[in-house]
Amino acid sequence: MLVDNFATPYYAVIFSSVKTPNIEGYAEMAERMWQLAAEQEGFLGADSASDEKSITVSYWQSLEAIKQWRHNVKHAAAQKLGREQWYAQFRLRIAKVEKNYGMG
Repeated sequence: MLVDNFATPYYAVIFSSVKTPNIEGYAEMAERMWQLAAEQEGFLGADSASDEKSITVSYWQSLEAIKQWRHNVKHAAAQKLGREQWYAQFRLRIAKVEKNYGMG
């Protein structure tokens, strides 16, 4: 199921990655980060898909909310683990969403 349709404009943080073979502890950390993000002011929701490559798109009310999430101490610790052991590659993009429509 996709997250709700949000009033525009808002921001999307697009995180694309390829994981290493060593993903021990990754699923647990990802779940903790979803819970923590949901508590962040300005967090709207997220969509995610994973296979060989993973992509997660989180939605935020403002660039300031994204900045606060980036600097969250627990999130920063998870980022460090990701760089050190879980991700072979990753790319992060931030985009302003000005139009949003769909069905279902």
